[in-house]
Amino acid sequence: MFVENLKIFSTMEQNLKFNKEADRWYIDLPDWTGTKGELEMVAGADTLLDELDLDKDNVVNLKVSTKTFQGASIKLSKLLNCFGGATYLTRSSNFNKPVWLCAVTKYVFDGQLPKKIYVKT
Repeated sequence: MFVENLKIFSTMEQNLKFNKEADRWYIDLPDWTGTKGELEMVAGADTLLDELDLDKDNVVNLKVSTKTFQGASIKLSKLLNCFGGATYLTRSSNFNKPVWLCAVTKYVFDGQLPKKIYVKT
């Protein structure tokens, strides 16, 4: 089923939106044909989004890339592949914890689980 949902994005900078609904975070991918549950941010990614939602409006917009870029203040480094996704060590000025990103990450990044992901809030 995942292969059906694969949509290739460039590894250049991308803007991603995350929404919190009923105390759960989801990535907003309008073209996703899988289930909404597959878009839920869990296992540390939800905690990171809580930290990034500074104005507490339940929306976080991020610029992401597999290459470093000006203004990126968060770096995720892949530790290991597991459960179809990957565990990343997240480093920023106020969040230094592991997060797990599911296989939807492949949908966003050219069908790959990148070694590094750079993020700007």
